[in-house]
Amino acid sequence: MMWEMVIGLETHVELSTKTKIFCSCTTQFGGEPNTHCCPVCTGQPGSLPLLNKEVVRYGVKAGLALGCHINLVSKMDRKHYVYPDMPKAYQISQFDIPLCEHGKVELENGTTIRVNRIHIEEDAGKLIHEGSTYLVDYNRCGVPLIEIVTAPDFRSVEDVLLYLEKLQGIMRTIGVSDCRMQEGSLRCDVNMSVRPKGSDKFGTRTEIKNLNSFTAIENAINYEFERQVDILESGGQVEQETLHFNSDTGETVSMRDKENANDYRYFREPDVVTVRVSKEEYDELLASLPELPDQRMRRYVENLGLTETDAKLLVKYRRVAEFFEAAADIDAKTAAAFILTNIFKSVPTEVEREEWQIKVSPENFRELVKLTSSGKINRNIAKRVLDRMLETGSAPAEIIEKEKLGGVDEAEFEAICRKAIEENPAAVADYKGGKEKAFQALIGYVMRLTRGAANPAQTEAKLKELLNEEA
Repeated sequence: MMWEMVIGLETHVELSTKTKIFCSCTTQFGGEPNTHCCPVCTGQPGSLPLLNKEVVRYGVKAGLALGCHINLVSKMDRKHYVYPDMPKAYQISQFDIPLCEHGKVELENGTTIRVNRIHIEEDAGKLIHEGSTYLVDYNRCGVPLIEIVTAPDFRSVEDVLLYLEKLQGIMRTIGVSDCRMQEGSLRCDVNMSVRPKGSDKFGTRTEIKNLNSFTAIENAINYEFERQVDILESGGQVEQETLHFNSDTGETVSMRDKENANDYRYFREPDVVTVRVSKEEYDELLASLPELPDQRMRRYVENLGLTETDAKLLVKYRRVAEFFEAAADIDAKTAAAFILTNIFKSVPTEVEREEWQIKVSPENFRELVKLTSSGKINRNIAKRVLDRMLETGSAPAEIIEKEKLGGVDEAEFEAICRKAIEENPAAVADYKGGKEKAFQALIGYVMRLTRGAANPAQTEAKLKELLNEEA
């Protein structure tokens, strides 16, 4: 029998606000354990939450970017559960009236993933396992996040990874989250079931909690699919439960029975007022949305002539795309090539490319592309200049003058070309005899004498002109 996986995702995206959702504690990642918390975020008796308005604004922006309907009036609810990562024994979240509903994400392969809802809530603390000992760090407790819940529209691991990569790009572009999975600011719960291919009935689902890397997500889904298929083909039944993925063993492990909504005993949060978004705020947030990655990528391909591969790499990081835009109108292909080769080599990690703290200013980059595109310096020289710019932050003209990398004087250039012909008679004879490859030896000779400063196209034209004179 052929089996089909059915997957829905709950993606938790920590928001990039400076303070937590209900208190003034910092959201900064790291710090000594239990130093970024207070009576409010740890739920001490008598403490009262005060909703951070910026959290609501970020949630609305995320919903608009995913094409959601925004509920201008929503509310906060208490979700009860007793685990040590939430010391007050409940989480303030949203239940029946979330901030955003009914959106969608279009994948590159044409698949549409429906977004059922986006709601705002507080994050829990972090459990640390040391052998049989459990430690809790409450620094993350109360950090604001949005939970993006999809319909069960995924049928392959590939679609899941495409969706998450796209979601990551959108959230970064609109500035609501850095989505650094290695820091836990984007985590995923995978709800998964298996059914016979062609069936329209859902199987019993399990939930794999807190996956925080693409590799872990891929491996967890593949393992859980095989596990459920083995159970069904052996005549057994899959149990509804919550699972943990052990990356060391590559297996999913049972944590607890899967809860349903009624297990959480939701009721309205009495200490937080109704959430209202005015029409004026809605219009302002809609107008503030930047060009989204799909739109920008389409423009780069259709208007600037970039390949889809290069365009995708550029739009993946908002600051990289903005840097590229500084020189795109001069020569988009040259600007893209410099970024994707020389500059990316010097900033190899995801975090470095996202932060984009390089010494080259957009103005100096634009000037380098202009010098290259106009033929005043060739590409080899331009790459050497760019490497020095990355080291020093200097302007290209300054580096060219200081290191004598400018073009060759016209009279000197012609003299060097004549010398190349005179001192390479064998290559000249071979070329005149029909061996085109021999001509490259003459060009190489000129490039060596000019230390790479000569323009290859101009060198070729001048050599052919001089050889025709001899004929």
